[in-house]
Amino acid sequence: MTDKRPNLAIMVTCGLLTSLVVIAFARMAYGVILPSMRADLGLTYQQAGVLGTVTALGYVVCVLAGGVAAARFGARLTITFGLITVALGFAGLTLASQYWLLLALMGLLGLGTAFSFAPMVSLLAIWYPEKRGFVIGLMSSGVGLGMLLVGGLVPLLTHLFGENGWRVSWGVFGAIAVLVAVLVILFAKDPPRLTADSPNSSPATDKWLIYRNPRVITVATVYGIIGMTYIVQAIFMISFMIEEGHNEATAGAFMAMTGLLSIAAGPLWGWLSDQWGRSNALTTAMVLVTVAMALPLANQSIISFFLYFLVMGVSVNGMFALIQATATDQVAPRYIPIAFSFVTLFFASGQLLGPAVAGWIIESNGGFLGAFGFNFVVLLAGAYLTLKIRRFPAGYAVGDTTAPTAPGLVDAVDAVGAHR
Repeated sequence: MTDKRPNLAIMVTCGLLTSLVVIAFARMAYGVILPSMRADLGLTYQQAGVLGTVTALGYVVCVLAGGVAAARFGARLTITFGLITVALGFAGLTLASQYWLLLALMGLLGLGTAFSFAPMVSLLAIWYPEKRGFVIGLMSSGVGLGMLLVGGLVPLLTHLFGENGWRVSWGVFGAIAVLVAVLVILFAKDPPRLTADSPNSSPATDKWLIYRNPRVITVATVYGIIGMTYIVQAIFMISFMIEEGHNEATAGAFMAMTGLLSIAAGPLWGWLSDQWGRSNALTTAMVLVTVAMALPLANQSIISFFLYFLVMGVSVNGMFALIQATATDQVAPRYIPIAFSFVTLFFASGQLLGPAVAGWIIESNGGFLGAFGFNFVVLLAGAYLTLKIRRFPAGYAVGDTTAPTAPGLVDAVDAVGAHR
């Protein structure tokens, strides 16, 4: 009996819903829920900031473990464990009031994300190598869809349930997380173990081959730059626009435009990279984001800000999908969970570092122009590194040195499955 690939639509749906839960709900929704949560619990801004930091730290600390677990026990079980962990965190937040308990529960959200997101990207990348950019781009659309849902649902629940609206919001997120976990355990499928390129060792025991590889480190550095520069823009750009005298409602409308555009941008850039070449598309997207960053630096008019949000909308989600796909391209399929978790560690670390550096520049009288000027320089460095990625030799950096063509890899997967 030959193991056939699972239905692409079902697998991508599992991926999209996983990213919706663990990124949009567990990581990004906190900022939307925070005002009513802080008011109800009497938290200071410092305490609220520490809660967000704990989630990010949980992600950073556990992301490598998530990759090793996926390589050793299978991505399907690892993702399900992560989703259930996130659901437990959400459930706890519906009831908790003590600060120490809130810290622990926010940490659970970070841990669950570490065991869910990277293994799901890896699973899609292994099953659909010839459509790798497209399927990862589709998965990334879940973040945009999730934020649209959060933006509409949280205010509605706050209106309906008053001061308990934030608790109900966490509860709804938890229920959705459980449903997605059930879908993953029922419909997601691990590929046959691809051991031909290293039959005497497991991926987990070979992890240092990945961690020390120059090509993997270069891709990881670019992903870290993307993480650091994106989070700075996400946190401070609206404030910069308002400080320059523009209307808050207009700024919100521009942000919504970016979110809507990003839903389609991820899969479109992914499809383009599958046809045109991953590194070509990645460099183009990175340059576009860098140009977008330059616009409000050069001129703070409403047109400059509009163009900034427009260009970001059509490029930033593509940049994310392409660097993720590029990371999976560097190693043989059996190493993808470990490699992708490793590069994600750089991304998560960048997201921790970026706000601290930008905040220090702003408070040190560099202002928003100084902070975004720093962001622009770092993006230039990232664009330069993507040119280095374009010069990578063909073949895997770790594993069998000859990367098979997409159909060949599919045949290899099926052949291994036939002998299981």
